[in-house]
Amino acid sequence: MQTYGNPDVTYGWWAGNSGVTNRSGKFIAAHAAHTGLISFAAGGATLWELARFDPTVPMGHQSSIFLAHLASIGIGFDDAGTWTGVGVASIAIVHLVASMVYGGGGLLHSLLFPGDMQESSVAQARKFKLEWDNPDNQTFILGHHLILFGVACAWFVEWARVHGIYDPALGAVRQVNYNLDLSMIWQRQFDFLAIDSLEDVMGGHAFLAFVEITGGALHVVAGSTPWEKKRLGSWSKFKGAELLSAEAILSFSLAGIGWMAIVAAFWCATNTTVYPEAFYGEPLQLKFSISPYWVDTVDLSGTNAAFWGHTTRAALTNVHYYLGFFFIQGHLWHSLRALGFDFSKVRGAIVNDSSSEEFRLSS
Repeated sequence: MQTYGNPDVTYGWWAGNSGVTNRSGKFIAAHAAHTGLISFAAGGATLWELARFDPTVPMGHQSSIFLAHLASIGIGFDDAGTWTGVGVASIAIVHLVASMVYGGGGLLHSLLFPGDMQESSVAQARKFKLEWDNPDNQTFILGHHLILFGVACAWFVEWARVHGIYDPALGAVRQVNYNLDLSMIWQRQFDFLAIDSLEDVMGGHAFLAFVEITGGALHVVAGSTPWEKKRLGSWSKFKGAELLSAEAILSFSLAGIGWMAIVAAFWCATNTTVYPEAFYGEPLQLKFSISPYWVDTVDLSGTNAAFWGHTTRAALTNVHYYLGFFFIQGHLWHSLRALGFDFSKVRGAIVNDSSSEEFRLSS
């Protein structure tokens, strides 16, 4: 973290990253605990939405975000598209149980396991130490993340192929085989908002799974290969040398998640293939005020959606957009700090300017 040359810098209670910056064991503990919170929120919110769900009212008009996501992958409906609710409560309970497991893992890593993986007695665990300015260390850890992301994509593709997902064109759940057409995948980079084929959606995920798993394996190998045996050349600035730091990598992460959130917002607002109207509500209209925002194009009066005043699509879109916006601001803040910019000088400059102006006026 940026200390601006102060060896005795301290951070407030709200600066949570400071406590795990150079302590990989505590870093893992925080990750596990955060995952537990997310899992608990998902399970609890799903049960809450299920308890208040009214099958006589369109799901998209009930702000049922978690039910809508489950319905989109064919859970809670039969093959004919009729609501059954089968499997929804079970998945929610699994998430609640998993949250306890993740929470326990967070406590174990925080209280019993070494605070720094370098102190672990397990050789494999020591490989996951945190050396923020070491390209080999960061490449090795990145590779494992990419492999896990690729496995998740592959799992989704196989789920659609074997179990089936909801097809809004048929109003029913059907099995979807991926279309691994590379020219189509390339073209979809420019018109993904208008995608109307589930086969194309699954083809994109299949291609992404291949790229992530392959790239992850290459990163693991590159990060594990001794310096004198490397075949890809030395680390340059372009490859990360002299640019990496805890703050820089945090800024990279914020940029990635912020951009994904904003893309998801635009996609959810307009696309009715990946986000079916039956579960998310009608497409939205983009408006501008102090900032851009999306509004519903349907009258929700007379339904229990009036309690919320908006559709599931409106809630999901606007939350993603504003979270993405603030993530991008966080990226800019931390990337400037990583480059050495001292924000405390800004305050000093403002104070000095104000003092000079007061002196001039009093004179």
